[in-house]
Amino acid sequence: MITVVDITIPAESFALGRIFTDHSTVQIELERLAPLHKAVIMPQFWVANDEDDAIATTLNDDPLVDNVETLTNTDSNVERTLYEIQWNPDVNGLVQSLIEADAKILVAKGTAEEWQFQLQFKNHSGLASFRKSLQEYGIQITLNTVFNPMVHEEDELLTAEQSDALITAYEEGYYEVPRGISQDELGSLLGISGNSVSQRLRRGTVRLIKEAYESGEFRL
Repeated sequence: MITVVDITIPAESFALGRIFTDHSTVQIELERLAPLHKAVIMPQFWVANDEDDAIATTLNDDPLVDNVETLTNTDSNVERTLYEIQWNPDVNGLVQSLIEADAKILVAKGTAEEWQFQLQFKNHSGLASFRKSLQEYGIQITLNTVFNPMVHEEDELLTAEQSDALITAYEEGYYEVPRGISQDELGSLLGISGNSVSQRLRRGTVRLIKEAYESGEFRL
């Protein structure tokens, strides 16, 4: 089942974000019409800044960038430049995690401080793989929302966040004795606090028990 998430990460956790840490006024946005595939992640992006020469120099000087081209400029009130970038095969971290999980980038916006992504995964396993990969690279994310675009909210027994928490907890051995993962560790994996984990698990469990009991499938 398709899973879509909105996440926020520090700029230094993303290769493209690290490039622009010295340009405090820069704003970056993915070109939505650019094709995304395993060889090229975020191939084209808009940069809103009035320092074109400095930006181009910064991009060309980065060891993880094999090639960069300036494609076009806009003549609007806010000057924007469209760049096309080719990453070095050695690029890792978030980029490699996206490739390994076969994720689609629906939206990507960034500044010198942080990046916001909306990502689509083919199923929950893809999201789980993405999280595990980020953990291996030591990258912390903030999970803002989780949802399934194919299911109407009123038709869901559980919210997407509750379902995500329950499934991940089960997969990571949270319900085993001894536990395979602590509440705080589960929260770190989910990108939320340990207290939020507790609330989502409790509310999700109550909904499941209530549904099973009222439907007659649950007998004491």
